[in-house]
Amino acid sequence: MLPVRALHLGHLTMDFAAAVTGRTGELRMPVGAFLVEHPSGLVLFDSGMHPDLVRSTERLGPLGAGLTIELDEAELVGARLAAVGVDPREIAVVVTSHLHFDHCGGHAQLPNARIVVQRAEWEAARNERLIAAGIYNPGDFDLGHDIQLVDGPQDLFGDGTLRLVPTIGHTPGHQSLVIDDHSVLVGDACYCQLALDEDALPAFAWDRAQQLATFAWLRQQQADGRELLFAHDQANWPAPTGVPSGTE
Repeated sequence: MLPVRALHLGHLTMDFAAAVTGRTGELRMPVGAFLVEHPSGLVLFDSGMHPDLVRSTERLGPLGAGLTIELDEAELVGARLAAVGVDPREIAVVVTSHLHFDHCGGHAQLPNARIVVQRAEWEAARNERLIAAGIYNPGDFDLGHDIQLVDGPQDLFGDGTLRLVPTIGHTPGHQSLVIDDHSVLVGDACYCQLALDEDALPAFAWDRAQQLATFAWLRQQQADGRELLFAHDQANWPAPTGVPSGTE
């Protein structure tokens, strides 16, 4: 099996009901990325938040009003990689679940990576109305990298070990990553196991019907014995079951 390492990249706090309908209070969520060692090169699934957010939420625009960001220099993706002996310049591929700020803000620290993203997500992220609302910020992801746009499922290296699966609903082009047919990197297809267990969507979704279908697919993955590795579920961190932590 391919080695996988979880990288803990700060925290977000938001209204609980915004993540899991019907809940009250606040939800403090870890922000996570995953490093996969493939024979063809180092692969990163998501990259966390932009370095500017260490000091200010100004770059989030209207979105920042409803969030509390906890992030320091040691929690940036470049520092986390260096802490586990990986030069950020060695990352060959970044599989981007989607282009929201807490999943692609660290792309700036990965200068040599090829960014793999669903075409539908790339196109949505360049929508001027969504940019004005703070949903997307091209300054996070449109930085001159080699961009590989994919349409639908994709076998990343043609050997079956890393499979991209569209998990649409949260955004138009969200994707998850199946590793060795053993585990699934969920991204924001579902925030946490609680939401999946209760079939409780977040308050805001691009397509609620499609996200419900994605939830059903995720439950089927669990039923088939695959482990779901959530980006934002505190129960998974500092390390999901069987995944070495990048926080030590």
